[in-house]
Amino acid sequence: MKHAKKIVLAVLVVLFALTTMKTFAQERPLHEVYSMMVFNFSKYVQWPDNGNGEFVIGVVGNEEIYKTLSTWYSGKPKGAKKFVIKSFKNAAEVQDCQILFIDKSKSGEFETANAKVKGKGTLVITDRNGLGAKGSCINFKTVDDKLKFELNQAAIETSNLKVSSALTSMAILI
Repeated sequence: MKHAKKIVLAVLVVLFALTTMKTFAQERPLHEVYSMMVFNFSKYVQWPDNGNGEFVIGVVGNEEIYKTLSTWYSGKPKGAKKFVIKSFKNAAEVQDCQILFIDKSKSGEFETANAKVKGKGTLVITDRNGLGAKGSCINFKTVDDKLKFELNQAAIETSNLKVSSALTSMAILI
């Protein structure tokens, strides 16, 4: 009997958590959700050592995501490194970074930005249908009114990155 009560309690806790998370996500502006996801991807990817004390997240084209990432994560530790958030107005400005988010408003510059970081250990994240298949490592996508993401395994390998199986299991693989 005690065991059954524990199971019922555990199920109720899980249901409450799922309901709360769904409400939490619905109340959050999209730029905050994207910012959290971009940051959390850093926990599931292994990068080659770049030899300096910075872990750089670059943002092309979305000032709200840049400001949110800067406010929430700039200066926080990532192992022996610290997070640095940089804003790039366009693909021509892109410099070395470990994560590069290209907003859908700048998706026309994807190929230029991707070429600048190709093979340099950069996780390229985009937000436009079709860019996952064109070589983005991760591409946000809405499926059944839910935000999901595609993971392009070939692009990950080309970028000299390793992705954990936990992240792979949550993704739409392409």
